[in-house]
Amino acid sequence: MDNFAEQDFQELVDKYLIRHRSILDIVTKLSESTARTNRALAKAVTICGCIRVSAKKQSFPSDINYSDLRSYMEDHIEGRLCESCQEVLENEIGRTIFYLAALSDTLDLDLNEIIKKERLKLEALGVFNLT
Repeated sequence: MDNFAEQDFQELVDKYLIRHRSILDIVTKLSESTARTNRALAKAVTICGCIRVSAKKQSFPSDINYSDLRSYMEDHIEGRLCESCQEVLENEIGRTIFYLAALSDTLDLDLNEIIKKERLKLEALGVFNLT
């Protein structure tokens, strides 16, 4: 996504967010949209069955280098999202991004700048960023 598109998105959110402008409305709607994303994922597994979660303890050799660890880690997902579940999840994730942009805008934060800073941290720290 280019710089213009991200800025434009936050400006559009600001323009069209009318009913839920209170910071309390925004944070609760953000939380709700995250929960709906989680629920859509659960439905893809339990109702549709297009994907399956097969979770178990991650196993890897004890003498492995940290930089090689990724090749041993699993995401525990089997299968692929069907078209319907993919569409629902894209919509729910989109709604979450909408309220994240609204939160950023309400607090006078530039979501694009936040993303840039996170990207720089990832590039600088690599695998150590989130450990």
